[in-house]
Amino acid sequence: QVRLVESGGGLVQPGGSLRLSCVASGVNFGRYAMGWFRQAPGKEREFVAAITWSAGNSYYADAVKGRFTISRDNAKNTVYLQMTSLKPEDTAVYYCAASMSLVDIRSGKIDRLYWGQGTQVTVSS
Repeated sequence: QVRLVESGGGLVQPGGSLRLSCVASGVNFGRYAMGWFRQAPGKEREFVAAITWSAGNSYYADAVKGRFTISRDNAKNTVYLQMTSLKPEDTAVYYCAASMSLVDIRSGKIDRLYWGQGTQVTVSS
């Protein structure tokens, strides 16, 4: 049974930073591409970032490029999302996703991905 558990969300002021973590179990983590998505109230879930199984390549949505960094530690079955220069429009529930297909993550094939339960990020003064 695949299980993804996110943590690290919270309330932060504009311009601040947060690091999200997602621990995976029930999968051969080193063979899975990983990604982060987010969903703001009243909006569809959107792709944020993805990383290959080897961490050799990472991909970002234009809205977060240069501010967010995705990384992974295969020894700890964990993927991270370091978020800096946060803006109010970054407020959303952030979800971790896993798939053996990087294409499915990058193209947002929601029904083909494994999901965590989400962690709330609120950017507000």
